[in-house]
Amino acid sequence: MAIITRIWHGRTRSESADEYLSYVLATGAKDYRQTKGNLDVQILKRDEGEITHFWTLSKWDSIESIKLFAGEDHERARYYPADGDFLLEFEPNVIHCETFEPNKIEYQ
Repeated sequence: MAIITRIWHGRTRSESADEYLSYVLATGAKDYRQTKGNLDVQILKRDEGEITHFWTLSKWDSIESIKLFAGEDHERARYYPADGDFLLEFEPNVIHCETFEPNKIEYQ
């Protein structure tokens, strides 16, 4: 079974980063976890001076499961109403990668 990782990126002002993280946990991360076929969610945060980057990495069992979360156009980023209060821009797309977990693979 191939795992698919969906990667979304956003940028906010560093002064709002903690509040935005709480918002992402209460909206996107929660919705990921409640969607059938979601296997895991991770949030990465990186401060660069006055700007903070966020990446959400969600792992899925199939593209069809991703579509349950994102809609038929699963390559499009999904945004929430208050994202405009935090984000500096709205990147239109996410990326999907086939995911391999070497720590879970038996080597021959």
